[in-house]
Amino acid sequence: MKSSSYLKERNVFIMAKKSDPIVDFAEIREKLDNLGSNYRKPVQVIDKDGNIVNQAAFDSFTDEQLVDFMKKMVWERALHEQTITFSKQGRLGFYAPTSGEEASEMGSVSAFEPKDFLWPAYRDLPQLIQHGSTIEKGYLWSRGHVLGNLYDENYRNWMPQIIIGAQYVEAAGAALGLKKNGENNVAFVYTGDGGTSQGDTYEGLNFASAFQAPLVAFVQNNKYAISVPREKQTAATTLAQKAVAMGVPSVQVDGMDVLAVYLVAKAAREYAVNGNGPVLIETLTYRYGAHSSAGDDPKRYRTKEEEDEWHKVDPLIRLRKILIEKGLWSDEQESEYADQVKKECKEALKKADKEYKQTTIEQLQNTFEVPTPNIKEQIAELEAKESK
Repeated sequence: MKSSSYLKERNVFIMAKKSDPIVDFAEIREKLDNLGSNYRKPVQVIDKDGNIVNQAAFDSFTDEQLVDFMKKMVWERALHEQTITFSKQGRLGFYAPTSGEEASEMGSVSAFEPKDFLWPAYRDLPQLIQHGSTIEKGYLWSRGHVLGNLYDENYRNWMPQIIIGAQYVEAAGAALGLKKNGENNVAFVYTGDGGTSQGDTYEGLNFASAFQAPLVAFVQNNKYAISVPREKQTAATTLAQKAVAMGVPSVQVDGMDVLAVYLVAKAAREYAVNGNGPVLIETLTYRYGAHSSAGDDPKRYRTKEEEDEWHKVDPLIRLRKILIEKGLWSDEQESEYADQVKKECKEALKKADKEYKQTTIEQLQNTFEVPTPNIKEQIAELEAKESK
């Protein structure tokens, strides 16, 4: 049996160890929180009230460029309004609403060149169309038609990825290919805040970082992964700071400010194309509608008060205010242009309606360049049925 003096000395030793740990994890956690706070200074050119907060950056744009950005955002808003109407009429397949994300999407895609390789997610049809595709092909893709995946050879595009985050892995490979080929181009890729909860996102970004591949990666943080709020997806203060683990520089940008998004994306492209490796950009934006045309109801997971606050910082309102003050834009001009875009959407759907209807056999044949054994069996089975 141990003596009382031994036990007393042992307790003192244990207490000393507890009061003086070799690693202070609480301190480390505090540093992580501070790291996130450093990131939480989103780049802005125009604030939420439509005031210019970075005059030098604003002055770098010509009047023509400012009007062009306004037109692109009006184009996307009108595209969405007409497309969601078609969807509700049962004339399309899958559709992911984009209203509210115009600055994030149009500002970013405008910073890239035709031979830069775009890897979109399913909410990124507007960027795909702006990067050399067409509205008609977007509608064909929504219907699952193979022609919706064929693009102008003068542009580098890939079909929208349905698997969350998987496009990051694909884009990393494309970026490495561009580097090995010695091309003066980059790959650029999109996912939402929910995509940062998927392993593929980290694997793709880590791969690109390890090989210093020219990749510009966007996380469009619209606050919800379907119905899961951003704050319930991760304990990280920001999503941008997650890139630190892969050795990738990153930044937050006001995703409702089209000028800021463009300038940040342009700077990222220049950094990546010059052999410095990948960049991650978190755009702070908001999805005004449902997650998709599949039928989720935003009223079940967010409040009207929250939505009203975000509608006040609508990216179109922000730039519209400045352009009207400069005499470069008017409500009449905007209405006429939106009507024109909606007419183009209607014509695009008519063209899509005239395309041949794919058979089940053709869809199976188009799944892989060389059908797998089980798909060959299915094709043979269907052909046998049709021959009777």
